[in-house]
Amino acid sequence: MLIITIDLVPGGYQSYRHTIGSMRIANLSNLADTSDYSIEVMEAANPLTGAKSRKAACAVRAHDRRQSVFALLAKACEAIMRAGFVEPQPSNRGVEDAGHS
Repeated sequence: MLIITIDLVPGGYQSYRHTIGSMRIANLSNLADTSDYSIEVMEAANPLTGAKSRKAACAVRAHDRRQSVFALLAKACEAIMRAGFVEPQPSNRGVEDAGHS
């Protein structure tokens, strides 16, 4: 699995560094020469634009693994831009577990 983390470092100041997105690329084809991949992304809320956090999932099919990793990343980025983003749903875990001691 590839995990890509996108960090924003305003003005190059590490103390202001924060993650604004991430992508997970998982091989679904047992590392075959021509492989299929599942793609999952998370994008943080953007206070500048007012956009809420969101996530999306898609797939890249029949990728030739002999190419550069950046060829796969480019295909994953193209596919995710065509995917339908949704807002993450809040977890009900605490609510469900609250009455069960």
